[in-house]
Amino acid sequence: MHDLGLVSAILADRSLEDVILFAAAHRFKCVELMCWPKGRAERRYAGVTHIDADTLTSEEAAAIKQLLREQNVYISGLGYYPNPLDPDTEKASVYIAHLKKVIAAAALLGVSRVNTFIGRDPTATLEHNFALFQKVWPDIVRFAEDHNVKIGIENCPMLFTQDEWPGGKNMAVSPAVWERMFTLIPSPSFGLNYDPSHLVWQQMDEVRPIYDFRERIFHVHLKDVRVYREKLNRCGILAIPLDYHSPKLPGLGEVNWRSFFGALTDIRYRGPVCIEVEDKAFESTPEDVHNGILLSRNYLEQFLAG
Repeated sequence: MHDLGLVSAILADRSLEDVILFAAAHRFKCVELMCWPKGRAERRYAGVTHIDADTLTSEEAAAIKQLLREQNVYISGLGYYPNPLDPDTEKASVYIAHLKKVIAAAALLGVSRVNTFIGRDPTATLEHNFALFQKVWPDIVRFAEDHNVKIGIENCPMLFTQDEWPGGKNMAVSPAVWERMFTLIPSPSFGLNYDPSHLVWQQMDEVRPIYDFRERIFHVHLKDVRVYREKLNRCGILAIPLDYHSPKLPGLGEVNWRSFFGALTDIRYRGPVCIEVEDKAFESTPEDVHNGILLSRNYLEQFLAG
């Protein structure tokens, strides 16, 4: 019913072929492949390049598709998560240009989804950011439409470090914002890469929006979160969020996975569901990383058809 996959960012040091072979060997049906420009990572889990959209050729795309066929694995989406609304317009232009290259790469590979962030000027109001959104995003969505690619916006606030304070670097954080985004850009190619964990640590219901945005859920990230109530009680919700919460493997946090998957089946969601490992307890060694992925798979398979 749902195709279980993984997000390739956690396998940053592995080649594309290694990632696909790992997925095939461990019962994964799909992989979201990271497509950052090659170079220095700006933050954790960024800067991972399993497909280089800057240089991808038709011949390389054909070889990738052949490898996928041989291993019976498919690409759930291409992932690139910058800040297209960065207040530094020079940086924003670079991010937007590369996002379009990733969309074009998806089309070349026959991949129907690209996952990303809306972006945000973290120092400005939501109204100011919606004004930026209306200037920047209609053109990106038209470009995706022209390439027959859907854009899935992840709902991560990107509010974890001092430089992201106070508003975060992605405005698509809540159902209220999503409603307005989709009213301003009603394109059927514009939707969500839905991650329940970000709703939980923001003290929101992670299940109800599945029903409300059933037509807009293109891709799903499976990540859990633990909110440390004693820390939250001490520092409050206006603290930097990592002061009171931590990403966890599915099943080790507070996401109600039974209700979550029940809602996905209710709305007849048939897209990919991809494990995103960002649990620091499973990052010390390559063996820890592999164990984290497989523990997540083992827990989640109870909700999936064989």
